[in-house]
Amino acid sequence: MDVCAASIEVSPFNGYKLLFKAIGMIPVSHYVLGSLCILIVFLYNFLEFHFLEDFLYGGSPVKLTYHSGSELYQAVVSKCRLLHGRYSSTPWLASPHLQTVLLEYIGSPPAFTYTREIFHSSEGGTFALDWLRSSDLTGSSEDTNTANLKNDSTPIVVVVPGLTSDSSAAYVKSVSYNTAKCGKNVVVCNHRGMGGVPFTSSYCYNAGKTKDVRDVVNYLVNKYPMAPVFLVGTSIGANIVGKYLGEEGANCPVAGAAVICAPWDLLIGARFLRRKLVQRVYDSVLCIGLKGYARLHESHFTKHANWEGIMQVDIFPAT
Repeated sequence: MDVCAASIEVSPFNGYKLLFKAIGMIPVSHYVLGSLCILIVFLYNFLEFHFLEDFLYGGSPVKLTYHSGSELYQAVVSKCRLLHGRYSSTPWLASPHLQTVLLEYIGSPPAFTYTREIFHSSEGGTFALDWLRSSDLTGSSEDTNTANLKNDSTPIVVVVPGLTSDSSAAYVKSVSYNTAKCGKNVVVCNHRGMGGVPFTSSYCYNAGKTKDVRDVVNYLVNKYPMAPVFLVGTSIGANIVGKYLGEEGANCPVAGAAVICAPWDLLIGARFLRRKLVQRVYDSVLCIGLKGYARLHESHFTKHANWEGIMQVDIFPAT
């Protein structure tokens, strides 16, 4: 039997023609669906969602560091089942970035008015103490008699805000309001230059300056000797509170303290802000806030710092 073989010349052009013809036969809805899936995967990783991991593994275990023989452990940790369980966030907020947006931009903070007290430190510095007493929420009148203040045993909670934040920040108002609702008197210790109070000394605040918190605690302990004083620090305010507690040691006059979201190591924190693209957004936002803080007090910083250098900074230094 004769076999006739015919060779067919196939050019690259014909191959591309067939490829585009096949692509054209795919419904547009499939392309839309595929693009949507790619977008979802991208956003899931970009925004660091973790609800699938929470669903599959039942959340992440709560990691605690504590001294097993401490009185606090025996009184609280050992009896609180929540601290020995697993953490699962709300599914539609299973992203640290969405939680940040929700806290800052979504919803309205509690409506109330602080009572302001201007504090003058020993070296000439000035900053604001904004009070929210439990009586402000209950509607009862405050007794300002000096003798009665000496005998007032209502606990006082001092709140130290985070970077570029003051008593007007939404999260600070929420902490203050809910603490006052529990029957505590709250005083927000605003940083120098914040809350509309001008500089009257040569330096501003930073994560290592504990003098203002120390002065305020001593002032409150002396003015309200019967009232236990507690400290709550958030972000850079948590660093300040933690450093103050370490410096005071066993002689610390406060009855208790909480440090929330402390950066701890500022150098590592600054480097972390450049780890991924989404972190660089925070880096830029924080720098914009700090430069805005500097512009509010331009006359101060032009005297005590390199103004041109401040305005040229776009990111946190990580060296």
